[in-house]
Amino acid sequence: MAPPPEKPREPALGGATPPAPSKGQASASREPVKPAESAEASEPAEASELAELAELARRVAELTRRLTALTEAAGREHERAAHREQVIDRLHAENQQLRHGLLQEALTPVRAGLYRLHDTVAREAARWQGPGSPPPERAGPLLSAIADEVAEVLGRTGAERAGVKAGDAYDPALHRPADTRPVEPGSDGTVVEVLSEAFAMGDRVLRKASVIVGRAAPEAGAEKTRVEKAQVEESRAGEATGTQAGEGEDARSPAPANPENPKKAKKSERAAGGDDPRPQRSNRKDGKAHDSRAGGDEATGRAAGGARKGSE
Repeated sequence: MAPPPEKPREPALGGATPPAPSKGQASASREPVKPAESAEASEPAEASELAELAELARRVAELTRRLTALTEAAGREHERAAHREQVIDRLHAENQQLRHGLLQEALTPVRAGLYRLHDTVAREAARWQGPGSPPPERAGPLLSAIADEVAEVLGRTGAERAGVKAGDAYDPALHRPADTRPVEPGSDGTVVEVLSEAFAMGDRVLRKASVIVGRAAPEAGAEKTRVEKAQVEESRAGEATGTQAGEGEDARSPAPANPENPKKAKKSERAAGGDDPRPQRSNRKDGKAHDSRAGGDEATGRAAGGARKGSE
């Protein structure tokens, strides 16, 4: 409900009207006055708020200090990394220059030797092409001298000749077989001829020597023994064939009259016929010889046929 309207105040004596109170004065007059206990209770709250604000300010200052320190440390590390990169680039450039200088220094004696070899070959070529050229037999020593000069130049680079010569035992670590040549049994497995020299640097072989290795031919006695063995085998095969043929003929002939004792039956047959057993024995021998010769001829024919098939 709305408050009742205020009654107008009567003017005071003397005709003066007192001024009306303002809104602030009216509200102040209407508010109740706080007691002293409420003022004392608000002071600890304000103190705690001030303490929290001070702690936050301290933490912000600490974080700012740490961030500044990290920024400065990162800047210093960046400067150090840039300095290291500069040092690495400078050392790499110096290393390349040093390697180039060492290479040129190592090639200096090689170039000097090649200069001398070039002059020698050019001078000898002009002498051989001009009038009054040396005899052909002088070419061999000249080429040998040129080869020695080239070997000397290679020796300045560390590549030395291994010194392979004919008669050395074959060594697969040093020799490269290019061909074989029949030799005496005592020279089997040795170097017969050196086609190209071997070069080594210390214990390491840079290039193997190309050589011809000797191989001993089979001995004549061994070849003869093999031929005799083959002939013996052929004769045995012929005898086996003849024996099989004789067994077949015996199977086709009639059995003796007395199978229990064939020898007595044969003696009785000879006594009844009056034949001399000695010619019959010789006939049997002749028949066996004939059968063996026939078997040998047959085995020889089979061997010849096999050889013709192999050749075809």
